Amino acid sequence: MGYITEFKSVREQCSAEEWQARLELAACYRLVDRYEMTDLIYNHITLRIPGTEHLLINLYGLLYKEITASSLAKIDLDGNILWQPETDYGINRSGFVIHGAIHKARPDVKCIIHTHTRAGMAVCAMKCGLLPLTQTGIRFVGHMGYHEYEGPAIDLEEQKRLVRDLGEHNAMMMRNHGLLTCGPSPGEAFNLMYNLELACRTQVDAMAANTELDLPSKEVLEKTAKLYQPGVRRPYGVLEWHAMMRLLMAESAQSGFPPYWE
Repeated sequence: MGYITEFKSVREQCSAEEWQARLELAACYRLVDRYEMTDLIYNHITLRIPGTEHLLINLYGLLYKEITASSLAKIDLDGNILWQPETDYGINRSGFVIHGAIHKARPDVKCIIHTHTRAGMAVCAMKCGLLPLTQTGIRFVGHMGYHEYEGPAIDLEEQKRLVRDLGEHNAMMMRNHGLLTCGPSPGEAFNLMYNLELACRTQVDAMAANTELDLPSKEVLEKTAKLYQPGVRRPYGVLEWHAMMRLLMAESAQSGFPPYWE
């Protein structure tokens, strides 16, 4: 078939639950592109189809801004492709090595985002890790996992260590590699990634200013971090998701790419 980038709609072939999952995951890919968190064709976002042990993932070869609901592949937790559009593209092995392990171990996790951004990789290479320099970064105090680099994530043996290092957190620094966030919905996983990325960018900027840095007290850090956790005030990312959908709808006509809902 060749490396095509436009795909026939599969809406009529899917359950209502799967189609909605496809819409939300495609939108999440577009938002990661919109906020400049992509790395050429690399990285992956996965979403569990409700009521199943199946995941949706991008085809390896498409830009995030090209991804639509109908272009997503369906895989099982072991990375076997159950369905994909008629194209020569496949999936990225790292996608199911990293994501499959977490989805298996964490039934509460429905969506996982992994990125290789400039700021994210920079902070992942710092021994200090993420510093609580801003309100955005303080959100992660006591709620961040750290995973040591073991090379490209293609070894199934690494899965148990990925799961161990993430633990019960919804965010993780993959040392010398990149960022990972997850959550019970694409909106919550994206909101967490957006904030983690912003925290990394501000940390790099502040450290580059070569001036003494000011950190709040331990008591303030703990209080602030707690206020951002699920169940304390509101699930961050749910309210914001509606605004993000309006943004994508408004910008779609000017993008030059097929809308994500196709």
